[in-house]
Amino acid sequence: MTAPILTTPRLLLRRMTADDRDALCAILQDPLVMYAYEHAFSDAEVDDWLARQQDRYRRDGFGLWAAVRRDTGEMIGQCGLTKQPTPLGEVIEVGYLFRRDHWHQGYATEAAKACMDHAFTVLGAEAVYSIIRDTNGPSQAVARRNGMQVAGQFTKHYYGIDMPHLIFCARRGQPAGAP
Repeated sequence: MTAPILTTPRLLLRRMTADDRDALCAILQDPLVMYAYEHAFSDAEVDDWLARQQDRYRRDGFGLWAAVRRDTGEMIGQCGLTKQPTPLGEVIEVGYLFRRDHWHQGYATEAAKACMDHAFTVLGAEAVYSIIRDTNGPSQAVARRNGMQVAGQFTKHYYGIDMPHLIFCARRGQPAGAP
């Protein structure tokens, strides 16, 4: 197992490797988990996703990391930081996807908060964003619990569909939940 980048009370966040492919498939190939993407990923799309994270690790020093339960060593999701284009310019986004059997247990909030803190304290970011589909209420709730507020919106064209997205933002030094 690769060394953790971040630890939380219940999770280790570390770089994903080829050994994580099966666990990644359990997330990205579940149609309920991937409803905001409008489709479960094919094997090739999972491979591309993993390769893209590994490219990000080399290029940016960060990407989406494996979220591993500390008590079991099991990869239950992914959470991390990526550079994303938006109408506001390129931003650092905190993103998260967890296996369905680990929803509603606070893992996404816990992991995303650790990633946001890392962006502010280690990367020196002034702001961290989350780009969330307008129909994805649970992910929006995670952003709000971590003190993010809507800062804009735009429409992504993906998989042949126009998908409205909200841009959530938290700024350095802003207390959680502050306006």
